[in-house]
Amino acid sequence: MKTREKAIEKIILICAAVSTLAVALITIFIFSSGFPVLKSYGVFNFIFGENWRPTGGQYGILPLIAGTLGVTLGALIIGIPTGLGCAVFLAEMLKKRSARLFKAAIELLAGIPSVVYGFFGLAVIVPVIREYILPLVQKINPDASSSGFSVLAGAIILAIMILPTIVSISENSISAVPREFREASLALGADKRETITKVILPAAKSGIFSSIILAMGRAIGETMAVLLITGNMAQIPGSPLDSAATLTGTIAMEMSYATPEHQSALFAIGIILFVIIVILNSIAQAIMRKFGGMTA
Repeated sequence: MKTREKAIEKIILICAAVSTLAVALITIFIFSSGFPVLKSYGVFNFIFGENWRPTGGQYGILPLIAGTLGVTLGALIIGIPTGLGCAVFLAEMLKKRSARLFKAAIELLAGIPSVVYGFFGLAVIVPVIREYILPLVQKINPDASSSGFSVLAGAIILAIMILPTIVSISENSISAVPREFREASLALGADKRETITKVILPAAKSGIFSSIILAMGRAIGETMAVLLITGNMAQIPGSPLDSAATLTGTIAMEMSYATPEHQSALFAIGIILFVIIVILNSIAQAIMRKFGGMTA
């Protein structure tokens, strides 16, 4: 029995070591491939340059960063309230049998390929923005224009794509809150709404923040869906209706025909994307620790 346990421990250790080594090798490869452009073009010029014209030797990725952050922020603004509300509805308001059915249906969204989401956005969301939302905006701002391929379209699609992550983890966290918390709150005279907002959600916020962090990572790293519906124009968007290009979309779209220098610049985009994700995750983790400390 002990021999079997030791064998299992070694297998698990090998799997963990292989996973860590794979991540390390990928990181080394990306940094070594993208470093030449960062060295020759300059890190500051590369990050804060406003012109991305690889054929002219201009590799400023500020428009790509702005597009990525705009789409991601929009997705979180739409997805977090929707996902959290859905999680509360499943955990606190529906009967268990109905909740299981609804949760299974929501989790099916995670299995749909991203390119299918992209085609849905192309066929439905882009025309809706162009034909219905744009006329409403033009009543306020007559100079507004949009082809429908926009930051807003990308944000809506990404919000749908991150829903399963937020709903599943948040619902599990809310359901894990001890029943005594609910009973004590109701016994003290709180109603259902007050119990949910002032007792259950604060008790479950560690898991809720974890779901948001994972959803943010999914949104930033998504490629195919946003590639099809954001317009892929390397410009700093002035409004949600403007077209934009993202870091991941630019890499996917241009890698196939890139010259050696252009290819190195695309790998350098990967480096910046890696750093952005690390920074955002660090900020999110710090916020989560702060709120966790307040709860304690």
